[in-house]
Amino acid sequence: MHLNQIRGMKTLVTGGCGFIGSHMVDRLLAEGHEVLVIDNLSSGTIRNLEHHKGNPKLQVHIHHIADHEKIADLFAGIDQVFHLAALADIVPSIERPMHYHHSNVNGTISVLEACRKHGVKRVIYSASSSCYGIPDQFPTPENAEIRCQYPYAVTKYLGEEYCLYWEQIYKMNITCMRFFNVYGPRARTSGTYGAVFGVFLAQKLNNKPYTVVGDGKQTRDFTFVTDIVDACVTAAKRNDISGQIFNVGSGNTYSINSLVQLLGGKITYIPKRPGEPDCTFADTRRISEILKWKPKVPFEEGVKIMLEHIDYWREAPLWDPASIAEATKDWFKYLGK
Repeated sequence: MHLNQIRGMKTLVTGGCGFIGSHMVDRLLAEGHEVLVIDNLSSGTIRNLEHHKGNPKLQVHIHHIADHEKIADLFAGIDQVFHLAALADIVPSIERPMHYHHSNVNGTISVLEACRKHGVKRVIYSASSSCYGIPDQFPTPENAEIRCQYPYAVTKYLGEEYCLYWEQIYKMNITCMRFFNVYGPRARTSGTYGAVFGVFLAQKLNNKPYTVVGDGKQTRDFTFVTDIVDACVTAAKRNDISGQIFNVGSGNTYSINSLVQLLGGKITYIPKRPGEPDCTFADTRRISEILKWKPKVPFEEGVKIMLEHIDYWREAPLWDPASIAEATKDWFKYLGK
């Protein structure tokens, strides 16, 4: 498919009010698509799409993706689907595994069946690098052993497996993208303890020390949200590729200490957590070779953009060592060995 052929398509985004989903909507509307969003607002918010209010090319439907009878016919006439809707975070998945299975696994099957019913031409699934758990190899390739450490990782991996089986059995055109440590403006600010950027930015706004886990030397493949979106759109433009899995990463890995240095401020250290890798680092050779895709946003620039949008985290929960210890007690209880 030529790059300009994607313009003006009818595209559906599940989770389009969420962090990554709303950036996907931005990109698709800019490219001239008609965009239909399905989101139940469990972690997303309408304000993430407020700047598109009144745009006749955007429709938003508030439904749970697992509610198949309500969502199925919204897929009629859709050319392609970006399936981004999912429950994230580790601790709540440990506390409520059935809830996560319902959203991330049943929800994915519901989306796949809606796509099959209406002959959707292309599906891009947002998979997760959490499936690698604590890998042996860095950078970590797509054929690394699957070592899910907690229910969230399992449910995202099961969703990926269903996508690949539907591709094989029903001859659907589906590609799975394993995201690494996504960050950027509009990252979730709900009450759940989770992603490091949201925690640190709220602490910076309140002149509190950053709660650094362990010694802060652990590294993460922080990948900027617009690069994630760009990788997915690039994959969608390749109708000749299906049944494939691609890592999506930044091309590097960065220590938590280096993030703190860029943000500026004091540190307080909290205990290292079980089930967390010392490093996440995507081997991105496959996506580079097959899709000719490369990330564009350097880490330093991404952090600068986050600081420019820091007011978004003004209402985010403020975490300290005591509240983190309380929030993560089940993490230690069930993952500690």
